[in-house]
Amino acid sequence: MLNVKVLITGRPGIGKTTVFMRVVKELRRRGLDVAGFTCPEVRVGGRREGFDIIDIESGVRVPLARVREFCESGIRVGKYCVEESSASEVGTKALEKALAEADVIAVDEVGPMELAIPVLKERILEVLRSRKPVLAVVHRKFAKRVSSSIGNSILHVVTMQNRAYLHRRILEELGVH
Repeated sequence: MLNVKVLITGRPGIGKTTVFMRVVKELRRRGLDVAGFTCPEVRVGGRREGFDIIDIESGVRVPLARVREFCESGIRVGKYCVEESSASEVGTKALEKALAEADVIAVDEVGPMELAIPVLKERILEVLRSRKPVLAVVHRKFAKRVSSSIGNSILHVVTMQNRAYLHRRILEELGVH
């Protein structure tokens, strides 16, 4: 494994998470310990109602953000209320375990909601500065800044043209052949 930070970005719905999950699945198939978190959207009746945060290793899933009028945490990103206590607990535990034990740290995503939670933001920055290989989906608003602020990073923009094979290139960049 190479100590590289592979960052994935692109427009919404282009396939960033699909590329990310293909890489995670292949790394695991090859016997590597991959840990971190993913934040899939939650849809109800075809409408996006929010996002969850899932510990990749344990499968623990809790709300990250929901569309709500009243926001108990006081952290709002657009129309979403960020569920700070549950999300920070699951996300930080996943990243702390990944920093201590994993061969590769995987984060989907580094975005406004995740970065709005102070303790989770600290862990994400620690992961990006670590000496471990990292695979991260980064919100397009932050992608260039994140890439330029950390050493040894490669930034990929997922497009319709590259999304079918990009996972193979990323595996090579991580040193998995």
